[in-house]
Amino acid sequence: MKVGLLFGSFNPLHWGHLIVARYWLNETDLDQLWLVVSPHNPHKRLEELVPVQHRLAMARAAVADEAALQVSAVEMALPQPSYTIHTLRYLQSAQPDWQWILLLGADAAAALPTWKEGETILADWEIWVYPRRGTSEKALPTASRLQFFAQAPLIELSATQIRHYRRQGKSIRYLVPPAVEAYILAHALYSAESAHSG
Repeated sequence: MKVGLLFGSFNPLHWGHLIVARYWLNETDLDQLWLVVSPHNPHKRLEELVPVQHRLAMARAAVADEAALQVSAVEMALPQPSYTIHTLRYLQSAQPDWQWILLLGADAAAALPTWKEGETILADWEIWVYPRRGTSEKALPTASRLQFFAQAPLIELSATQIRHYRRQGKSIRYLVPPAVEAYILAHALYSAESAHSG
């Protein structure tokens, strides 16, 4: 089994995440792609996040009919905040015969040397990188198992923008899957009145 791991807060999951996921599934030999929902990314402010249960529910609703896309809550069982190296080691020990691929945007990949045990990740794990505006391929660290996919779609949509629209009372239709929009509206997430408006 060859599994791609796309880590994120998914606050909320949007079409950009799924477009990138579809690219990897269509253009590579991945058997599955896991959306790994991080309860608390150490690089992000905790108060900006809605509770992880909401983020998991939105992601699961979005990919409910897609067998190759799985939503993983593995980091909920691990110490917080979530460090990628800990999750990778946990998954490798749980399924040592599987091949695990770390999927990163170019901006995250460029910062890898600053991550907890980042040099170990670069040395020991296969990393596939998709382009992000403002980060050139030249900015990526040198690693024999790091591969840059220049033809992957350049996604401009961001969860920050979606949360901003919600705070302003504007529609987020066509920015997120219908199931995600319905969940956000049903639970009044990210609105100006919400306690977790982000």
